[in-house]
Amino acid sequence: MHSSLPSLASIENWPVPTAAAAVVRADGTLAGSHGPTGQRFPLASVTKPLAAYAVLVAYEEGAIDLDEPAGPEGSTVRHLLAHTSGLAFDENRVMAAPGTRRIYSNTGFEALGDHVAKATDIPFAEYLHQAVLEPLGMASTTLEGSPAKDGVSTVDDLVRFAAEVQAPRLLDARTVLDAMTVTYPGLTGILPGYGHQKPNDWGLGFEIRDGKSPHWTGASSSPRTFGHFGQAGTFLWIDPDAGWAGGNSTGAACVALTDRPFGAWAVEAWPPFTDAVLADLRAR
Repeated sequence: MHSSLPSLASIENWPVPTAAAAVVRADGTLAGSHGPTGQRFPLASVTKPLAAYAVLVAYEEGAIDLDEPAGPEGSTVRHLLAHTSGLAFDENRVMAAPGTRRIYSNTGFEALGDHVAKATDIPFAEYLHQAVLEPLGMASTTLEGSPAKDGVSTVDDLVRFAAEVQAPRLLDARTVLDAMTVTYPGLTGILPGYGHQKPNDWGLGFEIRDGKSPHWTGASSSPRTFGHFGQAGTFLWIDPDAGWAGGNSTGAACVALTDRPFGAWAVEAWPPFTDAVLADLRAR
């Protein structure tokens, strides 16, 4: 499938065996796509926004509360979603008091999965399927282990998810607004791959761009941009201010999946790619 956005074709120049990408506007229309958008790729940490969305469904269903205890002593569901529980990156070790530091934590997302599974009496992978994947028609997406990093999906499926986040049907719009708003403002921390950020802003399961530098999005990405990237060479961003058509911001999301692990190539390739996508959207 080829793109009506010329910028998307530039993924052909990325030093990766395979890449696919697409852009979906806030109204759910596909602005363009390129590459094998039906091919399944490991998501790595792009799994987290999917898992977070399922946690928020559990919250809206009344199965859990965002401010109930979860994870280490003094921590809540909200702390875990916002990477402020104090848990270490990849081990069950407490490194800080809840709410005091932004410590990006796979372990925290695993604790979330366990918490929802206990509360609902449904294994988390199955809960994610029932709460998010099935209703959105994401038939090619599965969670094959950790809710932090073991999702497998396609660009086509993630476009469905990105459309949902921009115009929610599964959640109240106010819940999604909370998810894309800084939770525990002002906390510093390390953004994996991009070093120490002050502040290192996150919402509920989504990283928020704000003024971070360096960053994996573009120089022209709005501060309100939110999303996630993964160590599998994958990303999903949503920019509510993208595409100033006739002076009106329409909003858009971009998904890119590859089969080469994140590294210097991505640090170099992704920001100019995003800037080119945003320029194409403005030109429409």
